[in-house]
Parts: sequence; structure tokens; C-alpha cells
Amino acid sequence: MMDIVEKQRAFFKTGATLDIKWRIARLKELRDAVAAHEEEFEQALAADLGRSRVEAYLCDIGPTIVEINEMIRGLRRWARPERHFSGLMCFPSIITKVFKMPYGVTLVISPFNFPILLTLGVVAASICGGNTVVVKASSKSSACTAVLKKFIADIFPPEFVTLVDGGHDVADMCLDQRWDKIFYTGSPVVGRHVLEKAAVNLTPVTLELGGETGNWCVVRKDADLQDAARKIAFFKLCNAGQICININQVAVAEEVAGKFIDLLAAEFRRQGGERIQDSDEYPRMITEAAYDKCASLADEYRSRIVFGGEGSRQSLRYSPTIIYPVAPDEPIVRSELFCPLLPVVPFKDSEVDTLMATIADREHPLAMYLFTSNTRWAWKVMSTQQYGGGCINEVCIHLMVKGVPFGGTGHSGMGAYHGEWGFREFTHPCTVLKGSTRFNLPMREHPYSGAAGEKKLKLLRLFER
Repeated sequence: MMDIVEKQRAFFKTGATLDIKWRIARLKELRDAVAAHEEEFEQALAADLGRSRVEAYLCDIGPTIVEINEMIRGLRRWARPERHFSGLMCFPSIITKVFKMPYGVTLVISPFNFPILLTLGVVAASICGGNTVVVKASSKSSACTAVLKKFIADIFPPEFVTLVDGGHDVADMCLDQRWDKIFYTGSPVVGRHVLEKAAVNLTPVTLELGGETGNWCVVRKDADLQDAARKIAFFKLCNAGQICININQVAVAEEVAGKFIDLLAAEFRRQGGERIQDSDEYPRMITEAAYDKCASLADEYRSRIVFGGEGSRQSLRYSPTIIYPVAPDEPIVRSELFCPLLPVVPFKDSEVDTLMATIADREHPLAMYLFTSNTRWAWKVMSTQQYGGGCINEVCIHLMVKGVPFGGTGHSGMGAYHGEWGFREFTHPCTVLKGSTRFNLPMREHPYSGAAGEKKLKLLRLFER
């Protein structure tokens, strides 16, 4: 591993990655290669997660191409040095520039749940910023990792971009090296470990985490219940709930809870069929351990399952499962589930602000979703709570909006990326002032006492405003 890092560091020092045209050419190569290997990626996603072709393109392949295209179109503008007036205090030096400099050699640790998008999308951001990249891909999504390893080796030399595979031992071997930037996507538990390792060399880190206590969805009594049920069912079916921004639990006004549950169950049947767990279109849990954890937790709440609660360990598919009623302090709503289980927490609509205060007291989620016709209340909540991002009367598609950041805060992460924000995350702004050799004033120089000092102080008070 040390040899890989040193070769990449040597390549970075050649200055090849600083050239904007060169970066754009590499991004185009990456985009074209993704399109050319679409079928291989689809097959690998089916092998690892049981994804259908449509879901593979919708969630992984298509967004990767969109992300890279945004970078190709915007990079010249983003990378242009900013020009600033230096101000009267700096006279006669009047020109200051801010350069967007790459960090250097970067490490990207990607997860299993969206192995194409959350690997190549981050690699693209690092390339866009002018860095070299070592990828540590997930050992859980082994088929995708194998395809990605060959894919990257075919288009980029290893001193520029390379992928290493393996388990936790390989990840730790990577983290033991000295990096200029680390980008990790995964759980808060491992995120802490990454930060500890990075602290040894004071390496800047971006963390994209799922959130310690999961993402809330709140459905008020004035919401369009049919619309809410349709969208929530779609989202919970997607990747079998193995999504960092997915709904962990839904709080529903008790005045409409019964009707909402009936509508949600009907939507699960309409979109997935009567026995969803037997459908080849429905994704599976990534490992037997993940399936067993989901099934075991469902068994703990068996008496309160009102829909679903069935699965096949052989296929690793577990049906979307509605659990009702669940109190807001029960263990199942105090940790990230990352599976198709959906606890439903009833609340009095008149006490919704108390519910929001409870949510605010917990670790910051990566996403929040509100369904209500009271948009004034919704905007107030969204502008005062702390979370990564979210939607009003919609789910997940804030992730697809161009030009906006994606990232969490606290236990849901640090830093943000996508498009220009990804470029910013992989570059360091360097401020440079161009000095003048003429007309320099003695105002900043000694002496500071006597009449000269008093005169300087008056001028300072005049200029420093």
C-alpha cells in the first residue's frame, strides 16, 4: 500500500493533474467508460443486491453519468481563480487572488449499497479537483468491486487512479498511510474509526454517514395521504431500504394513522405485488448477517406487524414490513435500521411541535421528510432543525437536484459534495496577494508611539471599517 501511495504522490508532483483540460479529458474518459460498461454494472448489481435493470440505472449508473457531465460542463468556471480587491488596509497592493488547489493524494472508501454511484461519483469529484485517487471498495458488494477494479485499471494508470479490494484489514492498512484527503461513506461507528486514523496525520476528512438514530418522516393529518403512501412505499422498496437517506421511521398523526397504514399497505402491494419477497425485481439484503438482523428485529415486534414480516433467507429478500404502533422512545426508532422494516409512530397532530423537539434532541439525521399541506409550518421546521437535507411532500429526490450540496452534520457526517460542491470538497482555497514595490506607506511599521503613533492610529480607525 505504501508503494501505491508513493507512486501516486510522485505522479501528483509532476503537475499533470493541475491542468484543467487534462482533468476534463479524464472525466470524459470516465463518463464514456461508464456508458460502455452499463451492462456489466447491471449484472454486478444484480449479483450483489438483486437489482433489476431499471433500478440499477435509476439509482447507480444514470446518476453517475449525470454527475460527471455536470463536472465536465462546470469545471472551467469552478476552477477559475477568484479575483478580489485587497482593500485600503493593503494599499498599494490592490490585487488578491484565491486559487482552488487540489489536496494531492486522496483515499476514497466506498460502501456496498450504491457501489457504482458512491464509488465513481466520488472518484469523479476527486479527479475534478485535480487529485490522484486510491479507492477502497466494499468487500460486501464483491461482484461490483471486481467489475470496478478491472474497469478502473482499464482506463486509468494506477499512479493516477487505482482500486484495492479486501476486508477491514485492508481498510486499516489504507488508513495507516499518510493521505492528503480522505472521503468515507458508511456508518457512524466506522466514521469515528476513520477520524481517529486520520487524526494521526491531521488529514482532512469528509464523512457521509447514515445517522445514528435514522431519518424521520412526519405525516400530518392535513397531508395528502394517498400521495404520501405512494412515495413512501416507493422509497422503502428501493434497494430494500438499504439507503443512507431512506426513511427509518414514519411518524403519523394518530387522527389519520389507520387510514394511512391501509393506503401504505395497498401501495406496497400495487408497486411490488402480493408477495414482494418472491419478486425478482425486489432487491435483497446484502449479506446473510444483514438478513438475519432484519428478520430477528421483525420477530421482536411480531405482535405489532400489520403488514409484511415475511422473507426468504435463501434469496435474502425480506418484505417491506409495517410495525404499528411504536412509541418514540423504543429501541427500534433509536438506531439506523438500514432494512425494509418501517416502524410507525403515532402522535397527536396538535402536539407535532413536541414531536419535532424530540427529533431535534437526538443525533442529527442525514435526511428529513415532511408531508403536510401547511407549507408555512414545513418551511419553518426545515429552516430551524439540524439535518443533512430533505423534502416537503416528496422523498429522496433532493439528492438529484443539480448545483446543490449533499452531506450531513454531526452523526450524519461532515462536508458536502455533488457537482461544484464536490469540486470544493476536494480542493483547498489558497489566498495570494500581489504586493507592490512602489508607493508603500509606513503606516504598519514602527514607531507606534508619539505623534507618529497617534497619526497611524487615526488612519487605522479610518481604514479598518
